[in-house]
Amino acid sequence: MATAISDGTAAEPKKSALFGPLLIVFIGFLTTSLAQPLGVPQIAIQNLLKNSLHVGRTENAAFFFWIGLPWYFKPFVGVFTDAFPLLGSRRKTYVTVSTILAVISWLGLYVTPVRYNALLVVCLVIDFFMVVASTVLGAYMVEVGQTTGGSGRVTSVRQITYWIVMMLKGPLGGLLATLAFGVTIGFSGAFLLLLVPTVAIFLHEKRVHVESSVLIHDATVQMGKIFRAGTMWSAAGLMALFYMAPGFLTTVFYRQQDVLHLGVTQIGYLNGIQGAAGIVSAVSYAYLTSKFNLRTLLFGCLSLATIATLCYAHYNTYAQARIAEGLYGMGYAFAECALMNLAIRGTPKGSEGLGFALMMSVRNFGLYGTDIFGSWLTDKYHVSFATLVVANAVTTAMAVSLVALLPLAMVEHKDAELPAGVPVGKMAPEE
Repeated sequence: MATAISDGTAAEPKKSALFGPLLIVFIGFLTTSLAQPLGVPQIAIQNLLKNSLHVGRTENAAFFFWIGLPWYFKPFVGVFTDAFPLLGSRRKTYVTVSTILAVISWLGLYVTPVRYNALLVVCLVIDFFMVVASTVLGAYMVEVGQTTGGSGRVTSVRQITYWIVMMLKGPLGGLLATLAFGVTIGFSGAFLLLLVPTVAIFLHEKRVHVESSVLIHDATVQMGKIFRAGTMWSAAGLMALFYMAPGFLTTVFYRQQDVLHLGVTQIGYLNGIQGAAGIVSAVSYAYLTSKFNLRTLLFGCLSLATIATLCYAHYNTYAQARIAEGLYGMGYAFAECALMNLAIRGTPKGSEGLGFALMMSVRNFGLYGTDIFGSWLTDKYHVSFATLVVANAVTTAMAVSLVALLPLAMVEHKDAELPAGVPVGKMAPEE
């Protein structure tokens, strides 16, 4: 198994041991999130579909649902990368190769005809390679969080990165949407390349040499471990309820243009407000996770997210939109920090890639699958925007009540309160 912290020892200071791994987590998720079709290019693609190809809300939402298909199958990538080393590596080689192939795919998008299906296929290919890199980085993050007792801090860094992306992708995406589409493509490919030297310098792991017959056995062991992991399924169930609500991501975009009459730069600015608020929450969570146990944080964070969602019910002017985006970014960021912390704790040791990817697939499918549902309700049955918002908030509120049912072993301790027998700075023994 790859060593999450190279040459770490129990006597090594935690901060020193965590510097390299946290830098990899930060740069890794910054590049793979910002330079994917749902990152900086999202506004440009949405605008292209709406105003050049003249598709409706449902078709626009469906585009992003279908290009996100690889993200829903992250568990298969997780079990494959956990069990099958590539050139003796479970982490470094996978990230490097998949990143380079994603960059090449971005270049391929430049010569792709501006047609719905053609754009969809190429974006699917891009996302496939992005999923491989993201899944392996997620497994690496779980290893770091579990072996240092710092799941909350690792989660905070991951979520700070996510909300930095949200803050940057809006204004930057809005600006790029006013330029030729090729500029967006070039930016995405070039920025993604930053991950390659970062991994080459800071990710150190022992080479793995496994006989071919052992590989199949390892994959079987991974699957069996996951099916028996009650803590993981508890976390996945809570996440499913939180995310499985009538979505309004695409409906907001259409409302911004058709009701509020905003340009792409103004829309990008709104996304930036949401991202900036999310960064404040993610930084705050890093402090709170050492003061309160995870059960308390889940109750508080999910309740705050419910209240913040209701702010979208008053989304009728640009001023109201700025307030709603800021409050939603703050509440949603707290909720995602707590849920990702839960996901790390619930992932079985030795199955980091598969377990964490499975729970992230629940998140991704919930976000973009329900967005199609919400858009369809609006297009087909003319359900009002406010009704969608209230329905989403009610489902989120239901998730709060289930926090009390989570296993104590997952939520009763604070960050850095390690379960017995797990030395800081070293990998826990495989089960």
